[in-house]
Amino acid sequence: MYQIYNVYAICALAATGGGLFGFDISSMSGVLATSAYTNYFHVHGGYRQGLITGSMPGGSLFGTLTSSFIADRMSRRTAIQIAALIWMLGSIFQTVANGVTLLVVGRAVAGFGAGIASTIVPVYQAEIAPKEIRGRVVSLQQFAITIGILVQYFIQYGSSFVDGGPENPRQSTMAFRIPWGVQIFPALALAILMFFVPYSPRWLAGQDRWEESIRVLANLHGNGDINHPKVLAQYREIEEAMTFEREAGDSAFKALTQPRMLNRVFLALCVQMWSQLSGINFCMYYIVYMMQSAGVSNLLLISSIQYILNVVCTLPAILFIDTWGRRPSLLYGALSMMSLLFIIAALQATYGVENPHTDPSLDAISWLILDKPTISRAIVVCSYLFVSTFAVTWGPTSWTYASEIFPTGIRAKAVSVATASNWFWNTVLALVVPTLFKEISWKLYVIFGMFNFCAALQVFLSVRETKGKTLEEMDEVFESGRPAWRGVSSGSRLDKLQREIADGVVKVGVRGQRYEELR
Repeated sequence: MYQIYNVYAICALAATGGGLFGFDISSMSGVLATSAYTNYFHVHGGYRQGLITGSMPGGSLFGTLTSSFIADRMSRRTAIQIAALIWMLGSIFQTVANGVTLLVVGRAVAGFGAGIASTIVPVYQAEIAPKEIRGRVVSLQQFAITIGILVQYFIQYGSSFVDGGPENPRQSTMAFRIPWGVQIFPALALAILMFFVPYSPRWLAGQDRWEESIRVLANLHGNGDINHPKVLAQYREIEEAMTFEREAGDSAFKALTQPRMLNRVFLALCVQMWSQLSGINFCMYYIVYMMQSAGVSNLLLISSIQYILNVVCTLPAILFIDTWGRRPSLLYGALSMMSLLFIIAALQATYGVENPHTDPSLDAISWLILDKPTISRAIVVCSYLFVSTFAVTWGPTSWTYASEIFPTGIRAKAVSVATASNWFWNTVLALVVPTLFKEISWKLYVIFGMFNFCAALQVFLSVRETKGKTLEEMDEVFESGRPAWRGVSSGSRLDKLQREIADGVVKVGVRGQRYEELR
């Protein structure tokens, strides 16, 4: 079977799994403002809407926790394909939903698939990519998420004009069935096209399929030359790391609790947690409520600009994350988002009033800006800047960092635990934010701002820079004994090993064969 070996093409294709996460995030935002949805399912914010929205990230939480079992036994590639098939089943349930119960079931099933994909896609990308561009190609996961958010939102925006528009009380249910049905097709394409990409060379090594592993490495990084110094150096690094992990017994979940790993697990958990507690999903899931509170008209169009910015501002991160590094992105991103949230809170507190409830379409909110267009525009601008900041910093970096700091033997397990943190907080926020926003209004921005301050503090104290290091060098990065803010030594031992192999100083053999037989 034909195989794709271009690293960018492989990782971009796999990142379609991230697009499912994006469809998940915006699967509610566009339909919330349509009469078809609110009248058919009888929802106007509160706990009922929280249950519907939270069912998908809730399913994703369980998908994440089971993902490593599939990925370790059946391969990263197969796990992504299974995730796509599950997503398709859930999307079918949503499309034909005749009430809240089937809608919740469908969203939970689709979420289960999205949970698997969101966990294993960055693992697969990190294991495929060379160190020089690892951050860039893993960031394609976040780019695909933003594309999924944008595409789904505009499909919803277009569908909202069915039967005279979103304000028609007799609007057809096609206003929400069309966007929920369309999301079946990218998953179908992903399930089919993944047959044309290789298995992860590190997963193959973990299965003792060493010859296949080095041949995949050769096709990925040596133009098919199995004796290329870069290929042999990477193979040597993987082999030594695998040997050490097996001698140390680092392959089961209990390995995550060992002292040398516990710090990394906690750090990955927190990075994923802070990415959700930053407030970004409030802006994504409930952008309609946020803009209503700001006193903005033409909600769907104004909201769409935010989704476009989310896509566009992810591009600089893809291009430069391997240049400016992970640590600065997380630190300055958290501080910037904190500042913007505090500004929004101050504007809402100063110029907002309690909702007089003269307009039934605004019953989901309790505080709003009335007849102050300048303040409304200022809040919208701050919202745009907040989303843009997240897109450049925490969006791609949180996925990259968690996927690269663990040894191969436990990488899928550790990333599944870390991503479970993401989905857990995603679920909690989806459930409670509608009620919280209705109860405490602008104070919710202050809470999210304080979360960003806490995130910045932990990043400064604990996050170590990983750019330019191979996956097999992470033990050295985290066990150097130097404080996180002091940085790590520049350069990579892989470069030195590659030079020694090229000069004939070091000979590398493949298990089961002599090196000379490969020449």
